[in-house]
Amino acid sequence: MKVLLTDQAFPDTDLERGLLAEAGHTLIVAPSADDVQRLAPEADAILNALAPIGEDLIKKMTKARIIARYGIGIDNIDVDAAANNGIIVTNVPDYCVEEVASHAVAMALMLLRNLSKADEAARSGLWGVGSVRPLRRISTLTVGLLGFGRIGKLVATSMASFGTGILVHDPYAKKIPEPFQAVGLNDLLTRSDILFLHAPLTPETRGIINAETLAQLPSGAIVINAARGPLIVLHDLVASLRAGRLKGAALDTFPVEPLDPTLVADVPNLLLSPHTAFYSEEAMRESQVKATQQVIKVLAGEPADYPIRAVTSS
Repeated sequence: MKVLLTDQAFPDTDLERGLLAEAGHTLIVAPSADDVQRLAPEADAILNALAPIGEDLIKKMTKARIIARYGIGIDNIDVDAAANNGIIVTNVPDYCVEEVASHAVAMALMLLRNLSKADEAARSGLWGVGSVRPLRRISTLTVGLLGFGRIGKLVATSMASFGTGILVHDPYAKKIPEPFQAVGLNDLLTRSDILFLHAPLTPETRGIINAETLAQLPSGAIVINAARGPLIVLHDLVASLRAGRLKGAALDTFPVEPLDPTLVADVPNLLLSPHTAFYSEEAMRESQVKATQQVIKVLAGEPADYPIRAVTSS
């Protein structure tokens, strides 16, 4: 059967091509978005990274049985339209949990210990604590997590090891284990000295961190986003940093990527990374293998490991 790769996210496709060949399938790589439109109707399965797959394209997929995304988020795929057309959508929800969690915690610790200014001071011959004051003892702070999936749980456990209190807001979490405390969104915002965002991007969470919600955070709070960029209204975050209400913010993802650097030029206490939190060599291989395995299973009539449930279907 024909498996269409909509967009190239890895240095090569040798791994996918080999796994699919063993199962008797052929991998076809779309050179461009126009080619996706042309090739999708003949594909029995779709492998997808970041290319948008909307309702119009899905309606043309008369043969496809599965759309398998390499990553965690599926906001670039119209899951409801796929379900309505009998197409299974899968992701790989567990491939980069360690990487994203450690990246988010590292960003938080770098801001909490003011390491950028400390490095700058040492390199310029300045000595002592004057360049980094004031710093708070981490165990006196309260950590808030917006979202408590696999990554959020690991972040909570990591930060709790420093003695911080942990607040969690996740309306979809079945149970928040002790000693973590489940709270409402307003409570989370008003009490979090460090706010980690680990929520999916949905209509409800898009722009959830904005001028109004940022104003609810304690003065001197820190915001960390290694989840989905559009969770934050970037202009509002920048304004809060410039006004000095936030102690700092760290972003790995952005509303529009690549980031226009002029939007964040000279913004104080803003730590950035270019959407790299997910990355390790091991994570990349795991994503490739697991996404391809979903295709092989579904085409063989087996259940997928990571099916995404549509919100509505008809």
